[in-house]
Amino acid sequence: MRKFQQVFIPYIVGLLGGYIFYLFHFPIPWILGPMFLLIMWKNFAPLHGTYNQPTYLKNVSFIILGITFGLSFTADTFRLIGPYAIPFLFFTILLICLSIINGLFISKFVNIDKATSIFASVPGGLTEMVIASESVQANTSLVTIFQTVRLLTVVFLVPFSVLHLLDGHETPSLMLETSFNAPFLSYAWFILAGFVGYIVRAKLPAAYVIGPLLTIALLNILGVPLPQFHPGFIIFAQLSIGVSFGLMISIRDLITGGKYCLLYFLTTMILIISSFGVGYLFSVFTDINLATAILSFAPGGLVEMVLTATSVGADPSVVSALQFIRLLFIITIVPSVLTFLLKPAIDQKLNTS
Repeated sequence: MRKFQQVFIPYIVGLLGGYIFYLFHFPIPWILGPMFLLIMWKNFAPLHGTYNQPTYLKNVSFIILGITFGLSFTADTFRLIGPYAIPFLFFTILLICLSIINGLFISKFVNIDKATSIFASVPGGLTEMVIASESVQANTSLVTIFQTVRLLTVVFLVPFSVLHLLDGHETPSLMLETSFNAPFLSYAWFILAGFVGYIVRAKLPAAYVIGPLLTIALLNILGVPLPQFHPGFIIFAQLSIGVSFGLMISIRDLITGGKYCLLYFLTTMILIISSFGVGYLFSVFTDINLATAILSFAPGGLVEMVLTATSVGADPSVVSALQFIRLLFIITIVPSVLTFLLKPAIDQKLNTS
């Protein structure tokens, strides 16, 4: 019974938070609402240290959203982004260089070493940046805290900013290309998509999103009849991800960072503003509309940015594709490059100590 409560209570709190955010028409309410209310709840509830979320619930939720995003892909999506993949990657590298410069700048004025400051500033996955920072003997606790500050800032601020700056409007569904009369057995394709995510989980970042996304996108382009997800499944998936964020982040961690948190918040703001500017330039010189371009460059998670795209009239399939390119580059290339560049300095420091 106690184990059931440890899982059940966070979902009840998250459901309440999501519903409150939904009533107030906040962007991606079923992620931001659960996350916000759970962070607050854990700070005051006596059992906050015992809450947990089964891994399979989170993975199934990622699979559902990956399938949902894949359903919005068409052959025109790839024809649209193909010519812009290299320019997009170029601008992405510029934004990464900006974040590294921000990290170096902070390390010059506060008592934080370069390795810790850089890995705390780069807009990669929280887990990946923490793991990579260990290889150069950075302060992983501080990297975790400052990456959490960045995550909170991006996830809360970008959807609100885009929604109000671009005067977004709600769209009824993510699945604009699905069939309403697909045979019941066609749901087996969804099982296949989830299995692909499971197979590639050790080879791809965010595999439980990207594996199903690519599988369903390919099937959709080939013209395979695919069914429509009931909105309840999509709400549950977002709720689970919001609960996951809420359980991962604590007010105590943010307080531990102390005055330095403000500095990394400011660098995140610089990165967000810069990504908006780059997105604007990208939209001027390409056929991609402004909302889609900005969300494609925004330093947030693939899931959050694609869901935001659906609420501001942007193209979720293009945002998915370009965010995937950005995510893949940052997670697979950036940690290795930073480790290579910082390793000599760390070795010299160890030899002289």
